[in-house]
Amino acid sequence: MTYFEHLSELRKRIINSLYAIGIGAFIGVYLSKYFVTWINKPMLKALADAHLDPKLIYTHPAGALNLVITVGVYLGFVLASPIVLYQVWLFVAPALYKHERGAITGFMFSTVFLFLAGIAFGYFVTLPYVLHFLVSPGSLFMIHDLQPMISINEYFDVILLVLLGMGLMFELPVLIFFLSLFGIVTPKFLWKNFRYAILIITVVAAVVTPTPDATTMLVFMAPMIGLYFLGIAVSAVVVRRRERRIGAPAEAR
Repeated sequence: MTYFEHLSELRKRIINSLYAIGIGAFIGVYLSKYFVTWINKPMLKALADAHLDPKLIYTHPAGALNLVITVGVYLGFVLASPIVLYQVWLFVAPALYKHERGAITGFMFSTVFLFLAGIAFGYFVTLPYVLHFLVSPGSLFMIHDLQPMISINEYFDVILLVLLGMGLMFELPVLIFFLSLFGIVTPKFLWKNFRYAILIITVVAAVVTPTPDATTMLVFMAPMIGLYFLGIAVSAVVVRRRERRIGAPAEAR
């Protein structure tokens, strides 16, 4: 393709992606009230376990409407993501060799799978610990004479922080894959600097964790450490294949 043909193709893929996001957002707004009921369950359970009134409130006249639209837009991005990734694939595939197409396909699948796995881990494992600590009567930061009234909009901000944070953390093996692919890191380097990686993971967990207790931090840190070891294995595979590919021409001669 010429330069302008590339621009025309890129424009086509962007427009198709925007159409998909728009349709996804429309469907997402329709489904958002059911999704809000689902994401409310951990908070309501935490309140009930703490022997508090299991209710969520909104403090602005348009609070419920804003929540429905916001959740719908996020759902729209999620629903449209397969189509957007497919448009990206259609744009880059003609420039790739056959083995590179297979690698990109695996990369896209792994990225989506790990992100969804991180969200699932955050919802079913991390979030209950966080909410229990925040509303438990025995918490260090709970004042005896105060009764919590949780705003649904502020609760959604906490949900977003925890779930997106865990989703991005689960992309660590993908990041290590790219760093290894470009020769920036090696398995030996990753293993040698494991102690510094633990320090960085601790700092990230402290920043992302919305509570200051050690238990919740450990819940954040445990999967990250496991993913770091998985990243070392991924890096070893990438380096081994690269060395084999470099050594193949020499053996042929």
